[in-house]
Amino acid sequence: MIRHAKDELLAAALHVARDQGLRQLSFGRVAKQAGTNDRTVVYYFPSKEVLVSEVLLAMSRELESRLSAVGDERRRDHRDLLEVAWPVLAHPDADAVFALFFEASGLAAAGVAPYETVVPALVSAWLKWAEARLGGTPTSRRHEAEAAVALIDGLLLFRQLMGADAADRAARRLARG
Repeated sequence: MIRHAKDELLAAALHVARDQGLRQLSFGRVAKQAGTNDRTVVYYFPSKEVLVSEVLLAMSRELESRLSAVGDERRRDHRDLLEVAWPVLAHPDADAVFALFFEASGLAAAGVAPYETVVPALVSAWLKWAEARLGGTPTSRRHEAEAAVALIDGLLLFRQLMGADAADRAARRLARG
């Protein structure tokens, strides 16, 4: 039997999720992608909930890495943050991550475990990231972060559904106010 590291199996799980969606993520599909058997996958990910959670957290780390290009400079409001974050987030390389995020969000809204707990934690982390890049009082930063995340996530979903050009036009319009 070929031994596989957890990172290799997680990469295989991400590949399966991107190609087939989160609903199709299974021990068997991950094992096949990695060239091993189900038992090896179960050794590192003892339940489907653990496997899904790890995939979602890996997506979150990928997003955090992408967002590092935005920098740490404080922005005056949600529109200003949109203006600097949109070119980084609205990139073809990020589309697969956001497709999975929106699939997970739909499953969370439907009350499906583990999405119902993992996705709100991801959104909270996203809010914290935005809040750290906005000026003002703690309360105003929180409100602006909520507006920024709602605006950016809405635009990213619009990009998934209507295409990059339509989303870019909408983002430009919304950034102007």
